[in-house]
Amino acid sequence: MNNKKDDDGLRINEEITASRVRLVGENIPEQGVYPISEAMKMADAQGLDLVEISAKADPPVCKIIDYQKYLYQQKKKAKEMKANAAKIVIKEIRFGPNTDEHDFQFKLKHAQEFLQEGSKVKASVFFKGRSIIYADQGEKLLLRFAVELEEFGRAEQMPKLEGKRMIMMIAPIKKK
Repeated sequence: MNNKKDDDGLRINEEITASRVRLVGENIPEQGVYPISEAMKMADAQGLDLVEISAKADPPVCKIIDYQKYLYQQKKKAKEMKANAAKIVIKEIRFGPNTDEHDFQFKLKHAQEFLQEGSKVKASVFFKGRSIIYADQGEKLLLRFAVELEEFGRAEQMPKLEGKRMIMMIAPIKKK
């Protein structure tokens, strides 16, 4: 029998303070409200733990389960959820304020490939020295870039100037 309170904040065995509890689950002959002493005896008889599932209910809801096995399964579920979480990859494409047409088309093709494989694209115009005076050209370039990629992705934010860089994020369109 285990009597320590876990990270989950679940109370088990003697930690349960209620005088009556509602038992649920498949390890009991009949679901219903029992005195805590009877519920503890039922758990002892099966060599399992009495675990308080919902403390806020009146009376609190308890289950007779193997607590260590329960913890193991919870950790396993959490690990699976983390593994299945979508990992977002961001690919960056850099332009100069005076990027010519051929370079623009070349970078546009790369951006289309990145968006089709599910990556986000961070398009940026880098201003060197005094080329910052062409900020409006950089903004036009990024907006044109976003318009050309409309069928592959959508702009998450409008171009914004951060220091000597103007940045725009483009997210892929979800496939149905």
